[in-house]
Amino acid sequence: MSAIGIDLGTTNSCVAAVEGGVPDVIVNAEGERTTPSVVAFSKDGERLVGAVAQRQTAMNPERTIASVKRRMGTDWRAKVDGEDFSPQQLSAMILRKLRRDAERHLGEEVQDAVITVPAYFNDMQRNATKDAGTIAGLNVLRIINEPTAAALAYGLDHGDAKRVMVYDLGGGTFDVSVIEIGDGVIEVLATAGDNHLGGDDFDERLAEHLIERFERETGARMSSDPMACERVREAAEQAKRELSSMESTTVNLPYLAQDANGPVHLEQTVTRAEFERLTRDLVESTTEAVNQTLNDAGIAVSELDEVLLVGGSTRIPAVQKHVRALTGKTPSNSINPDECVAKGAAIQAATLMGARSGCTDLMPRGGELLLLDVIPISFAIETVGGVATRVIERNTTLPVHYEQVFTTAAAFQTKVEINVMQGERPMAADNRSIGKFTLKGIKRAPAGTPQINVTFDIDANGILTVAAKDLGTGNEQSITITDSERLSDSEIADAIRDAERYEAEDAAKRASMEERTRAQQLLEQAHEKLRGKELEREEKKRLRASAANVQRLLSKRPEKMTDEDKAKLGSAIEELESLV
Repeated sequence: MSAIGIDLGTTNSCVAAVEGGVPDVIVNAEGERTTPSVVAFSKDGERLVGAVAQRQTAMNPERTIASVKRRMGTDWRAKVDGEDFSPQQLSAMILRKLRRDAERHLGEEVQDAVITVPAYFNDMQRNATKDAGTIAGLNVLRIINEPTAAALAYGLDHGDAKRVMVYDLGGGTFDVSVIEIGDGVIEVLATAGDNHLGGDDFDERLAEHLIERFERETGARMSSDPMACERVREAAEQAKRELSSMESTTVNLPYLAQDANGPVHLEQTVTRAEFERLTRDLVESTTEAVNQTLNDAGIAVSELDEVLLVGGSTRIPAVQKHVRALTGKTPSNSINPDECVAKGAAIQAATLMGARSGCTDLMPRGGELLLLDVIPISFAIETVGGVATRVIERNTTLPVHYEQVFTTAAAFQTKVEINVMQGERPMAADNRSIGKFTLKGIKRAPAGTPQINVTFDIDANGILTVAAKDLGTGNEQSITITDSERLSDSEIADAIRDAERYEAEDAAKRASMEERTRAQQLLEQAHEKLRGKELEREEKKRLRASAANVQRLLSKRPEKMTDEDKAKLGSAIEELESLV
């Protein structure tokens, strides 16, 4: 059974698989190599995913959700028709679409997948991504970092020892990693980034500029019109793309607003220089992460052998110019920035499946690649005085095993709460709490007497698990991890059932629409035949009656039809088909 690699992106997602030893992107049902990461709900409740959801955004902005990846690992919810949808559920809808496309292409069921995340995703965001995969019906073999996946795709064909910087600017996130490739080993030396910087921010800057200039020049007010704002945002994204290859472009949006004199149109010319001025600070904000990564890796910029650009936003000329200025190197164009992450994930998926089954034929051509990744953000524990005591430093190679002995701070405590955080700040309040460990049933004793050994294990996915043992008694103690922003096991199970139910309902709706379309085609053929002279009188009578029966059954709205009505329609269509 095939395993797939998925680049679950902010703006677009991509799925790939290794076939014949070579990783390749799987074309979706719409014939495209990438799928918009957009989910929408039609007025009749149908769930739309991908291009079909993106196309109706301007007409249905309040029931369309994009850039959900930026919400992963948070308690944000989208509310539609009185129902709340978590980022995991919405991401699972996208993953299910990618899974179906892969199954159609491969001709078999797909269960196993490697999914990529930004290198700077924390523990909660990684867990949320894994949960999304579970809800989508996937067995998530591994969560790997996007720059690392890109390096895998690159390293498969460039096995010579070298140090590579991967500069990954996507639709919603930014990462930079320094990676060493050689002797079948791909080792991440350091990584840094920003989970809220990407192409969406460039689009927003240009959209705000277009709206502000439109309102100033026309006096019209459109900021409170969601549909108009979405049209401008879509036009801004398109203009951004055009300015990557042109010095100027024209944004033309007729009937954008209305004033006392009638409709008002937007027509503005935007130059590349103007766009670069609007977004200069966004480009320059990537400098700190580049310098931090080089410093953490302990290498000078002159020691880099190659710079890879990953993510669609690296097509912006100002970004490429900035990277050249920072590194003194012209970035390599040997890999497709939109597809290399999915290909790298597919390579890792095939490698893991081959190792698990012992079947080397499943592995990518060129042999097994050993991947050594790192944790992107330090783990710390809150200690007395609100201090964040660092226990595992950022850029530690995965997997990680760490133990530390804790004790009580007050006399006769019967439980200890340990607040675990991710972040680089010295005070606990300035870092992100990812879980609270509550050890109960401690024997009453003076402060500092109990000895509690807490074990931290970070797996190859970068996900943390814990265990605890009371050294005084030798008894294992249970630890409860509380994190309000994660879905519980029962919530995940409910989400899986919900996804499966709606997938079946949506499939039934699509089948119903296809059946009704077929019925209309048959009715047209029947009417054409009835106008002819080749049929005998009795044949015409039967055909006319059959067509009338189909027409009568089609007159009932699809949502009002009972199972008996559907069965009758199916039989009537079969009868009509036999007569035409």
